[in-house]
Amino acid sequence: MPEPKTKRAAIYTRVSTRSQAEKHGTAYQKQALLRMADARGWTVTGIYSDEGYSGRTDERPALKEMTLAVQRGEVDVVLVWRWDRLFRSLVHLVQMLQDFEDRNVDLVSHQEGTDTTTSLGRALFQVAGTMAELESALARERIQAGIEAARARGTRLGRPRAKLSADEAVEAVAEHGSIRRAAEALGASPSLIARRLREAQPSAAAAS
Repeated sequence: MPEPKTKRAAIYTRVSTRSQAEKHGTAYQKQALLRMADARGWTVTGIYSDEGYSGRTDERPALKEMTLAVQRGEVDVVLVWRWDRLFRSLVHLVQMLQDFEDRNVDLVSHQEGTDTTTSLGRALFQVAGTMAELESALARERIQAGIEAARARGTRLGRPRAKLSADEAVEAVAEHGSIRRAAEALGASPSLIARRLREAQPSAAAAS
């Protein structure tokens, strides 16, 4: 009989701050996950480490590289130290799990002690999926409630005014006293107001 195929494992590690990266980096996560892979007889084909990257951002180069390896069919199981090292939210967790399931890729967490290679692990992730759907539904309800409250106050809603000029932004902030109140009055986003204020600074400096 042919010997069973050895699972190809990818290890993903992350630390959030530069100080953490300079102090001990991701070495302790990597060593623990290497021992786990060895104990299970898996072959580690890639180690992907993001040092100094927040879990809230998708702009993590090692995560992108690992995702491409998964998409190319080069990985059978992904090992992480903790779920929050990999995912930015519960919804993100479920989305990635669904993508992994579609590609027959399992996911294992060292600290939580759960993985999709077991029946219990798969059941736990089904619960996580239900919670993610609930979180999404509650978020939609909060957004709708906020919209209705804003309309009741007479706030104009709609797309941010991309054509807002720097002078208009300066005048609005001066009139309303803050970026947030100016944004509400103009029906624009606070980030757009702030951007226009920055654009107005060189002109103000030249005038002085």
